[in-house]
Amino acid sequence: MLEEAPLPHAEAPPASWDDSPEQGAFARLLPKLRRALAEEGYAAPTLIQAEAIPHLLEGRDILGCAQTGTGKTAAFTLPILQYLSLNPRAVARGRPRVLVLAPTRELAAQIGESIRAYGRHLRVRHTTIYGGVGQQPQVNALTAGVDIVVATPGRLLDLMQQGYVKLDGIEVFVLDEADRMLDMGFLPEIKRIIGKLPSRRQSLFFSATLPPPVLSLARTLVHDPVQITIAPESPTVDRIVQKVLFVDKENKDALLVNLLRGSGFSKVLVFIQRKHAANKIAKKITSAGIQAAVIHGNKSQGARNEALASFKAGRVRVLVATDIAARGLDVDGITHVINYELPIEPETYVHRIGRTGRAEADGNAISFCSAPEREFLNAIESLIRKRIPIDERHEYHSESAKEARGAAARPEPKGRRGGVRGGTARQHARTPPRRGHQRSRPRRDWPGSARG
Repeated sequence: MLEEAPLPHAEAPPASWDDSPEQGAFARLLPKLRRALAEEGYAAPTLIQAEAIPHLLEGRDILGCAQTGTGKTAAFTLPILQYLSLNPRAVARGRPRVLVLAPTRELAAQIGESIRAYGRHLRVRHTTIYGGVGQQPQVNALTAGVDIVVATPGRLLDLMQQGYVKLDGIEVFVLDEADRMLDMGFLPEIKRIIGKLPSRRQSLFFSATLPPPVLSLARTLVHDPVQITIAPESPTVDRIVQKVLFVDKENKDALLVNLLRGSGFSKVLVFIQRKHAANKIAKKITSAGIQAAVIHGNKSQGARNEALASFKAGRVRVLVATDIAARGLDVDGITHVINYELPIEPETYVHRIGRTGRAEADGNAISFCSAPEREFLNAIESLIRKRIPIDERHEYHSESAKEARGAAARPEPKGRRGGVRGGTARQHARTPPRRGHQRSRPRRDWPGSARG
């Protein structure tokens, strides 16, 4: 952390813990943190936790490259909680000691939940600030004083401009999912925030990928960092059992309900392209006697939080979502991802199915494909460099969808307020934006967009 405040040594671990590489990282944590980990079901650290925690406890800067689902949130949260616990200070009004910056509301909320879970036995105060909800509760928390702020860029800058939060006392700064930040067009906001940070701090920089623009940003943040790269043993898509079911559009609802009534579909994430369709399908699932919740950009943040909490807790076993949930959602035990509609951009497919098969677990991904979606499927298979196995063992199999070619294999062109432009899925993904339209800027319905 700060050079003038080295970390005191943690208390000696109990005899049940050893100093093996598998448990060594956790063995250096305070007993109260280890107790919380045990209550959360952790037996041993993941690779990134084993690599990062010892360096972070020593106050080193980190440049981490790791995909979602590897446990990186705990990797940086646990050392931060330990530092604050061993170096207590009275909270100051509007002056947090730690800032964690995340690209989306959902991810910020999940980091906040992790801090609450791991720090439940410590006297560490935190708050999460993001747009889409009223700011007054966030202002009240900042005014009362907190140790940690987890924030999205837009709302954080709003509150800074209003004078409710100052960053001159930040001792630890975490930038999470940096590549996603840049994809969403947040670079100017990030630079403004960095400009308000003190020069003497510990900086933690995490990204799933490290292209040149991301590395350029990292160089402005970290000093003499320890670089940690955690490559999955196999690509995420290779760990997931994938199937494609050819079905006519009008039969998708019946096929979905039939699948959900089958055995093994205990925690299912269903992806839809459009918000109104998500509502409609969630109602159909519920009317079939299957508990379902829905999450999309038109839902209030409170409604999103409630739906996600119900899904995590198992009160509902199906969550219907638009692509706001394709990245950032971290829910353990998702047994199946069902693509009710194939995504227009093939990269989104990988993000979607990555919600299952996380942290070395097996997972299942089922994709419905109607005739107008056939070229979307071709683009996905080209991207992942493999054919997705076809499952014809269902009563709604459509041979016409399977054999669709040419114009029949792509959506019909629609007006400007309609759906997809003409052309192939790959062309949709790669066609340059019109002049004056910044593709990288966040969309209004994207979490973290506009005002955080």
